[in-house]
Amino acid sequence: MAHDFDPLQPETFDSAHGDYQRLRAQCPVAHSDAWGGFWALMKHDDVARAAADWQTFITSQQNVVPKVAFTGRRPPLHLDPPEHTPYRRALAPLFTEKRIARLEPVVRGICKALLAPMVARGGGDVCADYGAPMPVSVFAHWMNLDEEAIVALTDAGKRYNVAVQSADMETTKETSLLLYDMARAVVAQRRIAPLPVDEDATSALLAVRVDGEPLPEEMIVGTIRQVLVVGLIAPSVVIGSIAVHLARHPDLQTQLRAQPELMPAAIEEFLRLYAPYRGFARTATCPVTIRDRTIPQGEPITLVYASANRDADVFDDPDSFRIDRPNMKDSLAFGRGPHNCVGAGLARLELRIAIEELLAAATAFTLDGEPKPTRFPEIGALSVPIHFTGDA
Repeated sequence: MAHDFDPLQPETFDSAHGDYQRLRAQCPVAHSDAWGGFWALMKHDDVARAAADWQTFITSQQNVVPKVAFTGRRPPLHLDPPEHTPYRRALAPLFTEKRIARLEPVVRGICKALLAPMVARGGGDVCADYGAPMPVSVFAHWMNLDEEAIVALTDAGKRYNVAVQSADMETTKETSLLLYDMARAVVAQRRIAPLPVDEDATSALLAVRVDGEPLPEEMIVGTIRQVLVVGLIAPSVVIGSIAVHLARHPDLQTQLRAQPELMPAAIEEFLRLYAPYRGFARTATCPVTIRDRTIPQGEPITLVYASANRDADVFDDPDSFRIDRPNMKDSLAFGRGPHNCVGAGLARLELRIAIEELLAAATAFTLDGEPKPTRFPEIGALSVPIHFTGDA
């Protein structure tokens, strides 16, 4: 089997995108020997088609490359329709626009509090000091956790975040088990004292009945564990990547400060450019031929959203930032098909407020060193040192 690219090679913040551009042109259905071997779809059309075709490309066998799920399955991401549907249906009402809008003052308060010591010091690490702790605190509120659980989640979440992005498998396993313990504690607490199902994810899952039967407890625990992790890592990676882009383009900083009404459109373009996941994995249920290359049944396939979103066949001048792209609906930042991100509304709120407050903290900021990149399965910033210049 051909070895078309090596995801274990050292990277800079920008280098992976250059490699993906090469692969889109020369080897759009690529194979790597890393982690036991896997395939990677690089073109937008192929990624979108596979993401939507859940009958051929299943997620229940392996959902990311490398395989980091060391314990049980975690719905809804680890299940295929129709098995995944009750879990997703229970969570969806908690991510409605009205429900998410109520979190805006909470998110803004968290962002201001995290930025204050950075401003006092004249800078800091956007990821470690801001992007990583912010979504932990937001999710703790969304999950209705008590203060003790918030402190525990903040600590374990930060450690898990850095471990996964640094490919530290030992710490990833250790903190993953801690997050499972937290999820079990939340489920046990909600069994004793349930909250309204339209206000609490755990209570909603406990209330679900399929053919008159409740969902299996371990699957509910796995769902809570999955929700915690997805909500912790992706926002931090994107916030860091956006900070790098803004530091490199002070004119865009100035424009967004002067025209805050542009921020929602800017966030969509940032998400296209800096989708936080290289791609979730699927497994073909039969041999599939894509662009004259046959992928055998049962082998892992990564849908590389980060490459698809920079495909010049879909996006004009794809590596540039354009706030008024006419076809933004084609962005795959939140996936496609039955596994598109159920929490996209919350993610957009967090990113918009996080960047608004970062820009409001000073008249400008610059990079204070080279950004450190994440590794598979994420793509983006693990560390972004910045220096504030001027006053707020």
